[in-house]
Amino acid sequence: MIILNIVFYAFIAVVGIQLIYYLFLFSKFAFLNPQTETPKNIAVSVIICAKNESENLKKFLPHILNQEYPDFEVVLINDNSHDDTLDIMEEFAAKHNNIKIVNVVPTEAFFGNKKYALTLGIKASKNDYLLFTDADCIPNSKYWIQEISSHFKTSKSIVLGYGAYAKIKKSFLNKLIRFETLLTALQYFSFAKSGIPFMGVGRNLAYKKEEFFKANGFINHIKVRSGDDDLFINQIATKTNTSICFTKNSFTISNPKTTLKDWILQKRRHVSTAKYYKPLHKSLLALFYISQFLFWSLALTLLITTHAWQLVLPLFTLRLLVFYIVFGKTSKKLDEKDLVFFLPFLEIFLIGMQLTIFITNLIAKPKYWK
Repeated sequence: MIILNIVFYAFIAVVGIQLIYYLFLFSKFAFLNPQTETPKNIAVSVIICAKNESENLKKFLPHILNQEYPDFEVVLINDNSHDDTLDIMEEFAAKHNNIKIVNVVPTEAFFGNKKYALTLGIKASKNDYLLFTDADCIPNSKYWIQEISSHFKTSKSIVLGYGAYAKIKKSFLNKLIRFETLLTALQYFSFAKSGIPFMGVGRNLAYKKEEFFKANGFINHIKVRSGDDDLFINQIATKTNTSICFTKNSFTISNPKTTLKDWILQKRRHVSTAKYYKPLHKSLLALFYISQFLFWSLALTLLITTHAWQLVLPLFTLRLLVFYIVFGKTSKKLDEKDLVFFLPFLEIFLIGMQLTIFITNLIAKPKYWK
């Protein structure tokens, strides 16, 4: 009985922590309306780093080149590909005079390091405003560049966008991947609105070139295999220089992983960078995950044993209700409405997968970006 009383009081504390996150942090984005800014028509360099992406370039690059925007170049970086990626790039360049190719020959010091390849591409770009995406990404509209670039202002030198994943019907893994992506977006958009931006995603991210050189590029974490997006933004983003863009025309859509093994490998690379975040960000993210895990663990323990269930059940229901409201608003905003019905199941499964990935990363570090 004493142990169950301790579990009960711990449960009350955990519910309180979760409600604080959802009501005072995540709600700042969930209830925020998208803002359409006046087009700036500034010169933009779209930067795409590709490694063995010949088929994706054939399929998706035309959607970049056909953007309705008056002044942009596309910098294509061939990062030591072993297929015909470079040939495909050259074929496109022969037809489009706004393409610049950077062919990266690996050095011993930077072998397999995407940050080295990106650095060469950034240096080769001619414009002051840089917009990043991946070779397997498709803009959600012909106005992607216009929407993202319109959020640059005199004081705003970083723009965080939303990188969605394509929907695959009748696939629980696809729903799990998109739920994790939705949760991540809810976090980084909400943190940015709260004045503590901590990351962006390289599938849809923009910043001024001067920010890159002011920070000496990726030098502070050049030996970390991943993190060209989140670690760099974690380093340079501030309350005053960061803007968010989440109009539907500004989304990018990527091909999701189709096997659990491939997705876990991808997430292992991403999760491995979190330990390099600033202490405040690490603490807030860790507390959220721990409170998530404890909420379900303690709630199930108390409900199964029926200990103080008259109080446990209303608290459990309250947290679920707030969770549904915040995620319902967010999923509608980011066009992921089909996930709403599965939310509790996806959350429980994701918590388990994150724990597995964390333990696996402690045992063995993930390697190259591809």
